[in-house]
Amino acid sequence: MTTSTADARVLMEGIGLGESPRWHEGRLWFSDWVAHRIIALDADGEHEVIAEVDAFPFSIDRLPDGRLLATAGNRLLRLEPGTEPQTHAELSELTDFGWNEIVVDERGNTYVNASGFDLMGGGEFAPGKIALLTANGSAREVADGIAFPNGMAITADGGTLIVADSYGKELTAFAIGQDGSLSGRRTWADLGDGVPDGICIDAEGAVWYADVPNRSCTRVSEGGKVLDRIELDRGCFACMLGGDRGSTLFVTAAEWHGPDRIFEGPRTGQVLAIEAPAPHAGRP
Repeated sequence: MTTSTADARVLMEGIGLGESPRWHEGRLWFSDWVAHRIIALDADGEHEVIAEVDAFPFSIDRLPDGRLLATAGNRLLRLEPGTEPQTHAELSELTDFGWNEIVVDERGNTYVNASGFDLMGGGEFAPGKIALLTANGSAREVADGIAFPNGMAITADGGTLIVADSYGKELTAFAIGQDGSLSGRRTWADLGDGVPDGICIDAEGAVWYADVPNRSCTRVSEGGKVLDRIELDRGCFACMLGGDRGSTLFVTAAEWHGPDRIFEGPRTGQVLAIEAPAPHAGRP
């Protein structure tokens, strides 16, 4: 299946840069990195600003009890209704450049990743890492040497973490141990010219990955076979399956002119919705 912008329903426009979409209690929650906001959007396009987060970048996910977490520089914030964001964990000893993406498993293990260099400041390339904050509050590095770690997802059985390596142009998989450790690193899918950003998993075991330079969102099986592809008129940053049946693919997209121009010009970000062939599975 190949679809295009004409097949997508635009739910929201005027976003700066939408990232880390998550379906929760009948709404799509996502972070707008430019506006520094967490937004909840329903299927009819009505939206609510949930919180302001003074950080860039910042991504969101939820603990098993429903509490919302957000990466913010070297910290993890916890956001609860009616209160200001609180520091959930201080993780500055594990990165010099701040955390990017986040995913939480069903046991409360929280995985965050970071690049190994200052992308926004034009720093010299170095590979990135993944860190684990366990449910008991201990934190440690669990993987390194990933060229540019981006979106992450955990399979439905809780046994595998898949991370998008944007610079490596692949989806990389790790086995998750009983203590949350990662091992057995392997290439889950070689994407050829694909540049994966945000990802999600469906009930057929396939992964959707958003792709900024190729202006697309692509569904692949393990090994890298392309099953479906959505082509848009702007870069795709992240994707999430949700909706009443779990089979609506929500895509955050925006025009991209490089990191040095991210705060310039009009806000071209959108949230789009397209029906997908299989419903959501795994986490987030």
